[in-house]
Amino acid sequence: MFSGIVEALGEVVEVRSEPPGCRLIIREPKIVAETAVADSISVNGCCLTVVEVDRDTMGFQAGPETLSRTNLGDLVPGSPVNLERSLKVGDRIGGHFVSGHIDGVATLAERHDMGEWSNFYFRIPRQLSLQMASKGSVAVDGVSLTIVDSEPERFSVALIPYTLAVTTLGPLKVGGKVNIETDMLAKYVQRLVEAQKW
Repeated sequence: MFSGIVEALGEVVEVRSEPPGCRLIIREPKIVAETAVADSISVNGCCLTVVEVDRDTMGFQAGPETLSRTNLGDLVPGSPVNLERSLKVGDRIGGHFVSGHIDGVATLAERHDMGEWSNFYFRIPRQLSLQMASKGSVAVDGVSLTIVDSEPERFSVALIPYTLAVTTLGPLKVGGKVNIETDMLAKYVQRLVEAQKW
């Protein structure tokens, strides 16, 4: 369980083929210093298990399901990634409850920069929009954000200068892909509504 408050930007240093998946080796000394094998880390919003720790890097295995449903399959050496360690009981929740289970991938359709501030418009599969509402929460590449507008196949968020400076969202260009996790409460509400027809 995570909060969607990114702790650090890591850098992919190696993508090692391990058919049918791969191993991602990520460098981030501050987080690695407090990380052990079997810990859970959010990598671009995707909950992954640490399988190796070596000085200033940590390794994760990503299987075919993860690679096909997230943007992790697009990572190459040098790619920046958002990192967050899992919550501890008693931690403050600065964002919202994020499970690290990605619901789908969105594409940046429009970006409107206003000085150091930005409004982003993401294109999404229609089934994800059923779990979104204006002023609701969404995790975009693991970043907890508030939805501004929610339409059948797109939504928008307003980004402050701090978020743009310390996450992968700052350099994101139109056409870039991001991992999306909708609010977990919305999933259960949708399921409850669907179940009335069973």
